[in-house]
Amino acid sequence: MSAISFTPNLQQIPLVVPFFDEPTNTFSYVVQDPTSKACAIIDSVMEIDYAAGHLDLQGADKIIHYIREQQLDLQWIIETHVHADHLSAAPYIQEKIGGKIGIGEHIITVQETFGKIFNEGSQFQRDGSQFDQLFKDGDQYAVGNLQCHALHTPGHTPACMTHIMGDAAFVGDTLFMPDGGSARADFPGGDARVLYQSIQRLLSLPDELRLFMCHDYMPNGRDVEYETTVKQQREHNIHVHSGISEDAFVAMREKRDATLGMPRLIIPSLQINMRAGHLPEADSNGTVYLKVPLDTL
Repeated sequence: MSAISFTPNLQQIPLVVPFFDEPTNTFSYVVQDPTSKACAIIDSVMEIDYAAGHLDLQGADKIIHYIREQQLDLQWIIETHVHADHLSAAPYIQEKIGGKIGIGEHIITVQETFGKIFNEGSQFQRDGSQFDQLFKDGDQYAVGNLQCHALHTPGHTPACMTHIMGDAAFVGDTLFMPDGGSARADFPGGDARVLYQSIQRLLSLPDELRLFMCHDYMPNGRDVEYETTVKQQREHNIHVHSGISEDAFVAMREKRDATLGMPRLIIPSLQINMRAGHLPEADSNGTVYLKVPLDTL
């Protein structure tokens, strides 16, 4: 894994507005360029009543309402990775207010893996073409005048990316708040050793860089939190603070992962999110169906 070859512009301080989806403990963010009305959305959520087979977009509508109310110009709808615990609302948001949908280029690995698991036919493209942009490690882009960098941080999944926007970094599931530790690495394509190396890339960034979490599970009953810094993670993260070796982390992560059940929404989430949030094609009767593969996950 290559070293980081850029320095974040900590003088650019975007406005970051969180939106919390309580059923899935997921944070979505609207990130605004401090010098313009340009903005991006990170990790949008579409709700699902799994038992009823009913989709709900109230959370996405709140984000859309905020962007319209503030008269913002939505330029990007970014997925940090293919989520296994919530559904993406990216296509719905794009239809309403525009923006380009982007994800890491290793989505093709995820599509190939789960295309087989869900026995998708040839009509399911495994080339990432459902997305408007496939980010490579080190790619630079902009939200208005806000300088942004895409950093490949795999381990939780092969396609995980951290997006650094000025002094703010959106880490997906690579890290949790310091008292929450790190994400699991036992999904197909995950790797605890690779996750440790990705985290070390993040911890080599400037101390004051703000880190924004994708999830918070409120350990020990504390209130929900979503923002920390590289320095705080390096000093206090219960899984990877300074002094924790790679071997020790891998042993801890693999032992811990072996005790975890599958996320409640993994089956619908993967089928929809690997399609950039689009639903599978309707059957001949006009109804959309999701598959439940038995004894495969």
